[in-house]
Amino acid sequence: MTITIYTKPGCFGCTKTEEKFREAGMTPGVDFQVIDLTQTPEAIEYVTNDLGYSQAPIVVVDEHDHWAGLNPVRIKAVTDAFKTDN
Repeated sequence: MTITIYTKPGCFGCTKTEEKFREAGMTPGVDFQVIDLTQTPEAIEYVTNDLGYSQAPIVVVDEHDHWAGLNPVRIKAVTDAFKTDN
């Protein structure tokens, strides 16, 4: 499973979100990928048109679990859930 973090350059929340996921230490078989919205037009369409977000970062765990903005509480909940499920 891969969690996707959509980011943009110079975004404090984006950088911190990536750091929080690294600090949490994902379990084996669960990783995260970072996609730069300024370099990927399809990603911008996806997060704005399909998900309805207009700010970065956008974190997509799965089709039902996603959010925008730096949210350490959600990051911890997601990483803790993966640690206890595995």
